[in-house]
Amino acid sequence: MEMIKVGARRPAMLDRPQQEMLIDGQRVPALSGKTFETRNPATGELLAIVADGDAQDVDRAVKSARAAFEGPWSRMKAVERQRIMLRLADLVEDHYEELAMLDTLDLGAPYSRTMLGKARAGALLRYYAGQATLIAGETLPNAAMGDVISHTLKEPIGVVAAINPWNGPVGMSVWKAGPVLASGCTLVMKPAEQTPLSALRFGELCLEAGVPPGVINILTGQGAAGAALSAHPDVDKIAFTGSTGVGEKILHAAAGTMKRVTVELGGKSPNIVFADADLDKAVPAAAMAVFANSGQICSAGTRLFVQSSIREEFMERLAAFTRTIKVGDPLDPETQIGPVVSAPQMDKILAYIESATREGGEALVGGKRMSGVGYDDGFFIEPTIFTGLDDTMTIVREEIFGPVLSALSFDTIEEALQRANATEFGLASGVWTSNLTTAHRMARGIRAGSVWINCYQMLDPGVPFGGYKMSGFGRESGPHHIEDYLETKSVWIKLD
Repeated sequence: MEMIKVGARRPAMLDRPQQEMLIDGQRVPALSGKTFETRNPATGELLAIVADGDAQDVDRAVKSARAAFEGPWSRMKAVERQRIMLRLADLVEDHYEELAMLDTLDLGAPYSRTMLGKARAGALLRYYAGQATLIAGETLPNAAMGDVISHTLKEPIGVVAAINPWNGPVGMSVWKAGPVLASGCTLVMKPAEQTPLSALRFGELCLEAGVPPGVINILTGQGAAGAALSAHPDVDKIAFTGSTGVGEKILHAAAGTMKRVTVELGGKSPNIVFADADLDKAVPAAAMAVFANSGQICSAGTRLFVQSSIREEFMERLAAFTRTIKVGDPLDPETQIGPVVSAPQMDKILAYIESATREGGEALVGGKRMSGVGYDDGFFIEPTIFTGLDDTMTIVREEIFGPVLSALSFDTIEEALQRANATEFGLASGVWTSNLTTAHRMARGIRAGSVWINCYQMLDPGVPFGGYKMSGFGRESGPHHIEDYLETKSVWIKLD
């Protein structure tokens, strides 16, 4: 595929064909000498040879983080950590074109999309910088005999392991590092092996901002490295974002040392359109709720429920809109959807599409791998809408993580709520209506961590995000996120 220039240069980082991990402030190879490749999913181009860490490298990264935690970092005044974080926010914004290009090349997401993360990345870091100075204990009444004062202290939990997914690399790096830096913890971050590059560059920017060596360590590697990190006895907390299956394994690995764990996992989110909705807004939003980022978003609105009285009109308009979506070169500013991240991910998605057809579903739009000039070297799948489904079908029940939408219909609010909640997941949901009563009934009745009404995929640093049920537990963003990185110590002082 011929790349179209968009004004951003190829990142200088890629002039180094060997990309080592970042431990204790230094780029270092894996102790075993092993490496793996990371390639552009749009073209197959080799981007870099990356250090393939294992349990030995996990151990030295954790030791680095522990030494940094026990040094001056955790005792640094909050205002000093805040100053460092604000410098980091400026650096991330100043270098965001580079970070976005790394993600576009590594993930295949359109550059026009990866650049949208610039404002959010800066806002997240500044939000957590503000939280750093708000950490405080409480003076509490007690019923003890005599003159006794009781109060609490808030202290950083220690060494944090962050295990990140591949679908939003630099955004995940910021989201995981923010509460660590604000709280005074230290971090070993393992980016996904499919998309390691922007995390490494983010780690370099942390050092440039004044984050001491060892506070932020970037451990590149594959599944074995993540497993060793999850089980390491000197890790105090795990923050994981990824699939439910891997999340279950991490919980088992963490149990032996009673680590604190927060997990944001998969989803099969309902997006529900009532007959009184504004269809001019609901149609494109329903499409992009699932097709954005090639469907590789945990909170994607992959189960579309349309009220029966408007179903025919809505589906005609949705199909027409979907056919206009431009799929192609991620560096073309007109591209809306790029490839999926890898050949295994493409094969998994195509297998789901085949299963839907076998089970009686009908592909209203799409349903195939894209081929021809500009597509054959990459992992492109047509935006796909299936109809003729029921709630028991595999494609309706399981997370696909690709550009595949299951379209269903409903009649009443009660039916919509029952079917929306008839899933093991509970990450997000959407509701489209002009009726305030309907909106509130749905918001209260849906068992999911986010309910977007007349919008979809809205995020803000001050608003919590996370899931119910098999979509995980714990919340990221919002005023209470940092609590997961703090211990609460009770202090009693008897005065008589």
